[in-house]
Amino acid sequence: MRVSIVLFFLLLGSGIFAQDRDSIKHSELSGQFRTFYMSTLNKDSLRDFHSIALGGFIKYKYKFNNHFEAAVAGYVSINTNIQDLSIPDPTTNRLSRYELGLYDLENPEDDFIPVLGELYVRYHNKGHDIKIGRMKVKSPFLNGQDGRMIPTFIQGIWYKTNSIKNTTLQLGLINEISPRSTNKFFSIGSSIGTYPTGRNEDGSPSGYKNNTHSDYLIVTNADYKISKAFKVELWNYFADNLFNSLYIRPSIYLNDNKTTISFEWLNQIRVGDGGNSNDSLRYFTSSKANILGIKFNQKVNKSNFSVAYDYIFPSGRYLFPREWGREFLFSFQKRERTEGFANNHAIVVSYQRNFEWKQNTFNTTVNVGRHFRPTVTDPELNKYAMPDYTHVNLDLYYKHKKLPKLEPELLLTWKPGSGTYPDNPNFIINKVDMFQINLVINYNL
Repeated sequence: MRVSIVLFFLLLGSGIFAQDRDSIKHSELSGQFRTFYMSTLNKDSLRDFHSIALGGFIKYKYKFNNHFEAAVAGYVSINTNIQDLSIPDPTTNRLSRYELGLYDLENPEDDFIPVLGELYVRYHNKGHDIKIGRMKVKSPFLNGQDGRMIPTFIQGIWYKTNSIKNTTLQLGLINEISPRSTNKFFSIGSSIGTYPTGRNEDGSPSGYKNNTHSDYLIVTNADYKISKAFKVELWNYFADNLFNSLYIRPSIYLNDNKTTISFEWLNQIRVGDGGNSNDSLRYFTSSKANILGIKFNQKVNKSNFSVAYDYIFPSGRYLFPREWGREFLFSFQKRERTEGFANNHAIVVSYQRNFEWKQNTFNTTVNVGRHFRPTVTDPELNKYAMPDYTHVNLDLYYKHKKLPKLEPELLLTWKPGSGTYPDNPNFIINKVDMFQINLVINYNL
């Protein structure tokens, strides 16, 4: 793999310089250099984890004409080894939860992680757009989840059209996925389980890793602007032999779009045997799951204020592979997930403001969430044994007018535990009573 990536960059460079002037007019070279410092400070004597990753990507696109193009992109992450992440916490024998995600979770000792993440052809004409190959996509549950070094990629066909007035339609047919924090593409079933698997409903360790049978994923989307004040967004994810997840988000826009009231409903039902006919090896253990949410958003001058609430019904655990993307539910906060819970309440208050000073712009977001998790001793409702907690994030992006390609980000996360749970450090380390620092420096080519 390392040799193939090196050859890719050599061929890319030689191909660019060998082109004549006419072909260069059709060429586009882009990329990004990224430095990522992450530090997780755990409670008391529990081990703290630190890492600095270097890497980024280079992407080459060639436009054959106004409608047809091809692209290839290579991504890489390099561990600078400021700390040996193979050494676990001595009390719990747990490894880093977050820092290892900068590299390859399946081979944590590997310090050089290359991925040929994008390799596609694209045709677009008169509101129709189709891609075939390896690519990044963006949707509420399947997305790049670009909060580490290398994002999530999919392989398949993705079609999008705006040819119908006030309507956007999308269709994706996917046969392989390369999850973030891995270095290769997996079949749909094999991609599930590359992240920690948690517990079955009876409390036994989940056994679906390498035992999940699913051949394809079909994604459909329809966004319809009914009027100036009302829009409906609909997504459906059909995972062969696993589940069908229907997501609906209607939004009402008032006061010249300064006020927005949105609702969301996620309905999940098991398909086939949920990944395996053996209960202990099954991924989608519940027969169904439902989430309801509401969000109020208000813009005031340069500020943006929102309050969001989500409730997962007790009838079944909400399950969607963490490997496939972030879950952009209303109550989502960076550095934690809602997946794996039932009978769960979450409320998040957020404030966003752009501060400008001379040639400097600071995009600041502060959000505070209270997540009422089921007790850690009930695996039927709490897959990952996550306690109640309060979640505080400060996210700061910086831009300078004379350095438009430089995009640093500082994310500070604090998660104090709330409520009561057994006095066991396994329920604490990398979960609650922790503080995390993320400093990301991006330079775009």
